[in-house]
Amino acid sequence: MSSLFIPVDPSGCAHKIIDIHGDVGVAWLARLPALVADVAARWSLTVLPPFPELSYNYVTPVVGPDGAALVLKAGVPHGELWDEMDALRLFDGRGIARLVAADRERGLLLLERVRPGESLRAVADEAQTRVVAEVLRALGGVTLPAGHGFRTIAHLARGFERLRATFGGTGPFPAERVARAEGLFRELAAAMDTEQLIHGDLNPGNVLRATRASWLAIDPKGYAGDPLWDVATFLNDPPWALAPDDLRRLQARRVALLAEALSVARSDILAWAEAHAVLSAWWNYEDHGRGWEPGVALAALYATL
Repeated sequence: MSSLFIPVDPSGCAHKIIDIHGDVGVAWLARLPALVADVAARWSLTVLPPFPELSYNYVTPVVGPDGAALVLKAGVPHGELWDEMDALRLFDGRGIARLVAADRERGLLLLERVRPGESLRAVADEAQTRVVAEVLRALGGVTLPAGHGFRTIAHLARGFERLRATFGGTGPFPAERVARAEGLFRELAAAMDTEQLIHGDLNPGNVLRATRASWLAIDPKGYAGDPLWDVATFLNDPPWALAPDDLRRLQARRVALLAEALSVARSDILAWAEAHAVLSAWWNYEDHGRGWEPGVALAALYATL
């Protein structure tokens, strides 16, 4: 049985979708109610009101025809969403929510609903690092198919080319920070023996308490690279309300714990975290014209560690 009359309320994500996709996003939002109604009928879904916290996609709990608790994710069809579908197929539920069905052309994913679904953000910090290490081990070891289309870290680092082209230099970004990040990415890319499929956005909000496993990831970007990129993504989404000295102590402790748990060098984690922080700062500026300062500050913090 499908529920075609639940109001579709994209107010939690509309501004971000329009921010990123412009007029294409406006047109897609206008079609969204019909799209949800159509897929509910086609996949025999009972559609529930959307999750309260939305980002760049419309995400809502649904019930499958057999009573299964699932999630419907709808987004503007584009490369990043397609990479997510492909990554989920390759991960095949190992350390991550399972992909049940997908409609590539229309940007639709039907996913396992992770229950109870508590975010890692609600967990004490030392426990957070242990969970991240556990999830990374579960996600690891996926072989990339020949001729894969996943973006590489080298491709992502080309964002600095756009930064310099935008400003004819580094603009408001400290030149030293940008130059260091560019150099770190070159060194890290050269040092990688092999690339593997990585999550790409393993921030605490994308790790949920589960029953099939203790914790499962959601919302992968799907990159080809080094798992320490995912460590950097986690580190670069800290509690932002901390005073500078407290933040420095927290990050130093996190780096030490992750180095021990993953049996990697502390210096390698710091290098990935610093480079990633500056690139993420640029992405915030590129997408929204604001919000770049915290990332640059984190990069400076890692340089002192």
